[in-house]
Amino acid sequence: MSFLNFFLRWNKSSTNRYSQLEKIIKYRFNNLRYIEQAFTHRSISPKPHQNYERLEFLGDSIIDIVVSKALMKEFPEGDEGFLTQKRSTLVQKDFLASMGKLLGLLSYLKIETTVNLDIEKIANKQLANLYESLIGALYLDGGLHPCKELILSTIWIHRIDAWKSTNFKGRLIEYCHSSLLSTPKFQISNITGPDHQKIFEVHVQIDDKIFPPGMGSNKKTAEQSAAQNTLEILTN
Repeated sequence: MSFLNFFLRWNKSSTNRYSQLEKIIKYRFNNLRYIEQAFTHRSISPKPHQNYERLEFLGDSIIDIVVSKALMKEFPEGDEGFLTQKRSTLVQKDFLASMGKLLGLLSYLKIETTVNLDIEKIANKQLANLYESLIGALYLDGGLHPCKELILSTIWIHRIDAWKSTNFKGRLIEYCHSSLLSTPKFQISNITGPDHQKIFEVHVQIDDKIFPPGMGSNKKTAEQSAAQNTLEILTN
């Protein structure tokens, strides 16, 4: 089925199709083309302007900006390493997937039936992508304000739970064991800054492979950041 035919099939019912979601996010789209694109997988249309990937790219950047500003306001004395670690927890894919699930975004996704959404890993990846693409669509349709409102009412309002429940180091060790990989080694690669404001840089080594470092105001925070970076590479 061509994308045009697919679009026309949904066009008449677009308002009803997304009206419940618009109530949930408290925003009504002026141009339904953006929200249609936000929920169209590339398996339906590989054309960049007709699937959600460009909106996902845009939404990812907007989430970073809004979360970063909120963190700077909440932690006025927080250094770069501390803020980076806090932000990384709130923008990582698993947490974004939980926000997508909270909004019920998967039910709006247009995707080929050959993609098995019953597999948790596949479903979670789509949920995270859809959350980001929805933010991108909101920005193009209404500017930064509706994006900020949705991010603050989803990601930000659940930030404490995210920070409490996230143990990337433990998850990485568990992943390595279940995947028959060697136990990860955490090594300090650099320490910078004055004594009262040190920045630790830690990298993870699994077998002969060294992964991108993580940074933090102490060794523990840097290890968590490095473990998160490693997990994102191994699971994507």
